[in-house]
Amino acid sequence: MKNGKLMRYVAIAAVLLIGVYWSAASAVGSKAGKAYPNAGFLATGEWLKSHKKDASLVIVDVRMDKDIEGKLIPDAVHMPWQQFQYDEAAGNMGALFVGIERAQQLLGEHGISRNDTVVLYDSVKRDGGATSSYIFWVLDLLGHKTVKVLERGIDGWIDAGGETTADPRKPEAVLYQAPSEEINLLKWVKADYIMPRLGDPYYQILDVRSREEYLGEKPNLGLDGTVLKLGHIPTATNSDYTLNWTTPDIKAIKPYEALQELYKGLNPDKAVITYCHSGRRGSFGYFVLRLMGFEDVRLYEPSWMEWGNNRSFYPVETKENLLKGDTLPGKASSAANSRETITPKSGKTAESGGGSSSKSGYASCGG
Repeated sequence: MKNGKLMRYVAIAAVLLIGVYWSAASAVGSKAGKAYPNAGFLATGEWLKSHKKDASLVIVDVRMDKDIEGKLIPDAVHMPWQQFQYDEAAGNMGALFVGIERAQQLLGEHGISRNDTVVLYDSVKRDGGATSSYIFWVLDLLGHKTVKVLERGIDGWIDAGGETTADPRKPEAVLYQAPSEEINLLKWVKADYIMPRLGDPYYQILDVRSREEYLGEKPNLGLDGTVLKLGHIPTATNSDYTLNWTTPDIKAIKPYEALQELYKGLNPDKAVITYCHSGRRGSFGYFVLRLMGFEDVRLYEPSWMEWGNNRSFYPVETKENLLKGDTLPGKASSAANSRETITPKSGKTAESGGGSSSKSGYASCGG
């Protein structure tokens, strides 16, 4: 009898120990899911609170004036992200990158030096990281050593118990000069770079617009308000940039394992070119891939403003391309990555500006 009771107690204890073990394992797994290969590119509100007094730290609010609503992180510099873009009326293209020289001037005017640790932030309501990511791309292009995006922006800071102020810090201008050998111009590509590489297996093209834009069911507009060509760059696959968020309201970035599933089939050993309509969403896709450990990521910054321009002759596609293969970015797999092309079963097959789609799904080059 005593032995029977003892065995029951041992069994109960074993069950409890197993429960504790799995709870701990789940907790570790949850943390591991956030352990991005380039985790240093992402800062949390808690991290910023503990590092706010670091001598080399520069906090940069990239929001436009209308989006600040009287709440900035104390000591933050206000540097609106759209200062780094300009419009080209003659080419009917808007939101183009101002270029290397002007970008460095703007950084220096805002008191940012080459050796600073730069923390960029925007807000959940307006951007969810998709404008601070644009300045991240600029700094990454310039080879800046330490730059971070604050997850959930000002909202993440407030939720961490951080105080706010209505006034930005007024910095003294400094010289920002990136050594030419540290500037990586391959991170900034244009149509004339992409065009001869279409079909080259080293280059993976990722359209981060909505599925409707990608398929040509929802138009993008040129600078003058005219409808651009409908569709996407031939061979491009699609992953809406909003899918990187945990939820549309919280807009925290998904754990690493969830991102691996989202980008299943992308090969981190090859180049990925991201694009959208005007570079903003494309820069967020760029940032997420860099966070995931992709090294050769390039932003097609002029994006659909250039490729879909009715004055250009770049080919457009309306059929859907899907990534195939079991490869998870960051994990080895024997399965080779490849693209599968299909014609959408639902929704219209859109025509390019001035031309009709062929049975293959290609639309006219327009012009």
